[in-house]
Amino acid sequence: MTARTTDEAEAGAEDGRSAAARKREQHGWYFYDFACSVYSTSVLTVFLGPYLTSVAKAAADAEGYVHPLGLPVRAGSFFAYTVSVSVIVAVLVMPLAGAVADRGGCKKPLLAAAAYTGAAATTGMFFLSGERYLLGGLLLVVANAALAVSMVLYNAYLPQIATPDERDTVSSRGWAFGYTSGAFVLVLNLVLFQGHDSFGVSQGTAVRICLASAGLWWGAFAIIPLRRLRDRSVVREPGAAAPVSGWRQLAATLRDMRRFPLTLSFLLAYLIYNDGVQTVISQASVYGSEELGLEQSTLIVAVLLVQVLAVAGALGMGRLARTYGAKRTILGSLAAWALTLAAGYFLPARTPEWFFVLASMIGLVLGGSQALSRSLFSHLVPAGKEAEYFSAYEMSDRGLSWVGPLVFGLTYQVTGSYRTAIVSLVVFFALGFVLLARVPVRRAVEAAGNPVPERL
Repeated sequence: MTARTTDEAEAGAEDGRSAAARKREQHGWYFYDFACSVYSTSVLTVFLGPYLTSVAKAAADAEGYVHPLGLPVRAGSFFAYTVSVSVIVAVLVMPLAGAVADRGGCKKPLLAAAAYTGAAATTGMFFLSGERYLLGGLLLVVANAALAVSMVLYNAYLPQIATPDERDTVSSRGWAFGYTSGAFVLVLNLVLFQGHDSFGVSQGTAVRICLASAGLWWGAFAIIPLRRLRDRSVVREPGAAAPVSGWRQLAATLRDMRRFPLTLSFLLAYLIYNDGVQTVISQASVYGSEELGLEQSTLIVAVLLVQVLAVAGALGMGRLARTYGAKRTILGSLAAWALTLAAGYFLPARTPEWFFVLASMIGLVLGGSQALSRSLFSHLVPAGKEAEYFSAYEMSDRGLSWVGPLVFGLTYQVTGSYRTAIVSLVVFFALGFVLLARVPVRRAVEAAGNPVPERL
């Protein structure tokens, strides 16, 4: 064997080992979606909104108001306002966590801290009973903020564990893993909720068990990514400053992003349309129970339907992106979102079958629009700033999505109609569509100094 042949063989073996190590990390990475998505599904989407609203109503005065910190708040708006507060807390923490992770090369220990803080707060929701709406609000703020921080660090791994041409597929599989776990746990929740008498517990206790079990699931399955993901060595920039407060770090990140205006343009579009997505996710069960008069069991089945179809939707839209590009596929999903909300406004009350149709429409576009947005953004991030930039992205994903819940809550507070509140969210998808359509993503990837994949 010649020296050249030997070198080529050694290079091939090294590439094989590198590919195997990358696949191992990817498989571990998928499991964080598997771990934490149960919180988003069972807690935030199904149980906590209606349950915390009922707890707040039990504590309300004769006019239907509670008074956290002395402020008069309609009990029906308390959950939406609490979601907004949790986002503000996350905004203070996420940029700092992203900067520390990038400069210290310590994504994994920070991910562990955030994951187990969120899991503990979620498990503590078992103690939410009676009139303890303030406890519920506090645990929601802690869990939501912890989830947002953990997702900054989790998403920042994507450019490091997947090649440019792999990212749409890897991101879509991560979402599919998450929706699979959400569907499985919802089946268990439905069995407990429907048969709570057979298990010897009240309906309220069954809900609290479902809430707490999401925290236990989150903590248990977070072990897998924490064992498989690894931190990378950091190349420090000369004169790099120490991490500062959340707001100052956010300002520093945004100033740096001004060097990449096309990346910033994409982020602005995503901020707006994903604000609508997150608000629909967090408020759909409240809309179904309070406006449409649907039973909790109906809501569980509807969200289970969303989870099952979201797996197919995420994988299917991932394949569409390989043919038509991620940007065009996302634009199509935004049009579908707007049509779905418009249809939701006209849903008749107490008609589960029509609510299931609406849930099916949401499921088919939910996973794909989020997965492809994440993979598309990963191409627009300059190397070495993954966690810092993904902290800004996460504020758009689960972080800066406070405007939608605030608009939803204020609309209900002023009009007393959840129908008006839900249809007001159409503007987020329409404006996001227009802004995304104007972003030249291929030039944006080149400007960030990254290789351009075949399809965008």
